Amino acid sequence: MAGGKIKKEKGKPQQHTPYQSGITFHKSKGQHILKNPLLVDSIVQKSGIKSTDIVLEIGPGTGNLTKKLLDAGKKVIAVEVDPRMILELHKRFQGVPSSRLTIIQGDVLKTELPYFDICVANIPYQISSPLTFKLLNHQPAFRCAIIMFQREFAMRLVAQPGDKLYCRLTVNTQLHSRISHLLKVGKNNFRPPPKVDSSVVRIEPRKPRIEVNQKEWDGFLRICFNRKNKTLGAIFRQKNVISLLEKNYKTVQALKISQEGSLKETDTKVDFSDFTNFGDDQGMEMDDDGVDDDDEMDVEDGGADEVQSEFKDKVLGVLKEGDFEEKRSSKLSLQEFLYLLSLFNKAGIHFS
Repeated sequence: MAGGKIKKEKGKPQQHTPYQSGITFHKSKGQHILKNPLLVDSIVQKSGIKSTDIVLEIGPGTGNLTKKLLDAGKKVIAVEVDPRMILELHKRFQGVPSSRLTIIQGDVLKTELPYFDICVANIPYQISSPLTFKLLNHQPAFRCAIIMFQREFAMRLVAQPGDKLYCRLTVNTQLHSRISHLLKVGKNNFRPPPKVDSSVVRIEPRKPRIEVNQKEWDGFLRICFNRKNKTLGAIFRQKNVISLLEKNYKTVQALKISQEGSLKETDTKVDFSDFTNFGDDQGMEMDDDGVDDDDEMDVEDGGADEVQSEFKDKVLGVLKEGDFEEKRSSKLSLQEFLYLLSLFNKAGIHFS
């Protein structure tokens, strides 16, 4: 992250002002470099880096934050995709031994990350969601990550039940981590300035992890957040939802019979194979939260056969058992989602 004062060159727009060594930053690549040294200091301070820590820095740019991280920790591992920045980093830190600084050139999403204690990053906003879940998938778990996100994405991560931005992304990230908002960063603190403000958040992986079957959990939340302001009773009355769940139910029952009742219901290890699907390409999936709460949905119409009607009663019976029929996903806590899924599973109803 570059800093210091920049002199404007005549005839060139300010957003294309090069770094002192002639590097031009590209908005199209998400290169928005922090230029406020006080802000850099604040981020390092709030990171709580110990002198024994190995720090992973994603997107070091020209190295202003890297220098501060080296001063605070034992070692910095910097991952940078831009070869121009790599050259600048090697020039700037040529006297620093490899035992203190390792520079890795590559796409962080495709790079196998080594061990680290803490992560500090100012990332291209378009990789926010996949990077977040890549980090949460990292083993062994790190202590925390301090990451600069687009403000709205950050607010989705820290949202609470009932907040307008509370969504599937919120629940998925909070399942695996505790997230807190550290500070708001105005767009004028960057060169070139992005179109929106940013926020720095702290992500701490849960230890121990909450054990769920990840594919089933994802399928469950996709249904719940299909219309997050609808009652769960309305959502689970939909004909397509009933049909999907009944198909899964019959599959599970057939499996139980074929295995002579030995289905391993306790096999609920977390599957981290598909974290990137928890949001859209920007990690900013919308949950149709603009739909009026009282609008009717495509509720199952008449003419359903008796078997499906019985199964629908079974599904709605689970909602009634847990007193969820009139509740809405937009206001359910993580613990309530976990409890509802456990009730469905207890009744033999699965989502994957």
